[in-house]
Amino acid sequence: MRRLPIYFLIDVSESMIGEPLTHVQNGVETIIRELRTDPYALETVYLSIIAFAGKAKKLCSMQELSNFYPPRLPIGGGTSLGNALLFLMNDMDAAIQTTTTETKGDWKPIVFLFTDGAPTDDTKAAFERWNSKYRSKANLIAIAIGDNMDTSVLKEITENVLQLKDTDEVSFKAFFKWVTASIKTTSVSVSSLNSDDLKLAPLTDDFLTKIEKEMNIPIKVDENFAVILGKCQNTKQPYLLKYQKRIDRNDFSHMTSAGGRHFKFVGGYPIDNSYFEMIDGYGDGNLSGKRINTSELIGFPSCPCCANHVAIGLCMCGNIMCVGHEQNSTCPWCGMQLSFRESGGGMDIGRTRG
Repeated sequence: MRRLPIYFLIDVSESMIGEPLTHVQNGVETIIRELRTDPYALETVYLSIIAFAGKAKKLCSMQELSNFYPPRLPIGGGTSLGNALLFLMNDMDAAIQTTTTETKGDWKPIVFLFTDGAPTDDTKAAFERWNSKYRSKANLIAIAIGDNMDTSVLKEITENVLQLKDTDEVSFKAFFKWVTASIKTTSVSVSSLNSDDLKLAPLTDDFLTKIEKEMNIPIKVDENFAVILGKCQNTKQPYLLKYQKRIDRNDFSHMTSAGGRHFKFVGGYPIDNSYFEMIDGYGDGNLSGKRINTSELIGFPSCPCCANHVAIGLCMCGNIMCVGHEQNSTCPWCGMQLSFRESGGGMDIGRTRG
């Protein structure tokens, strides 16, 4: 039986932390569970998962559906879509069986790309390679998660660009049902009709829209989010503080001195050190080379690791740490002993790429 390879290329950058990443994790598990009930999918579908942030990492090699167990999705820094696409193409070269004079190879692979932010790397070389050598050999469906995504970049590599408007649990569940239905429909097509034409399930405007027009918003740091990397003084565990740009034009209650530009706190999340393996060019904690003033941030949480009352304490080394009621603090990044006092105004701190 010829294989129908399915790739999930999943953005695990900092802006995905929290509910979006949880919904994707649950959604992938639901897809596997549902596909295992379909006899056509069981015969043909083989799955692989590649996660990407600043770097790309294969979480699961191409495996048949019956033996596939969804891995835990990591979190990383940056949204290096170019690197992810290069990684995908190299993996396709190694994993996809091509047709020869003696045997039939795999059906045309289907790639589902999930991302919520703009690329933070140079995508030109990867896009040129994809469009010249791979675009005709694979079916790429790019899904923009949320309404802040710049879809013009995705339109450069596929005509199948879809936008998941809302990121609530109900919308995600409906979306992953659509993904499952599309895979089932294509598996029936290759099995019964001997055709590898892409057979997507019908779209509904309730939650998913196909993007027809391009937008032109080049960006290297995802300005829709401000994500702050910190480290717990007590546990030495890193954490992320996620802020999202406010888009409610009628709410003026939190206007700031930055001309109305502000980001509202979404959540604080402990992470593990595998985060640093997924960052492109990690240096001293200022991962993007850009800074943000704390006067632009709405909401100052406690430490998500130890509950110290301040999660944004700036050490002289430039990194963020948590601060409690202790008289002297020790920076978990550089080991420096220092004491903190409340600042009367905003301060510039490093932000990640998002």
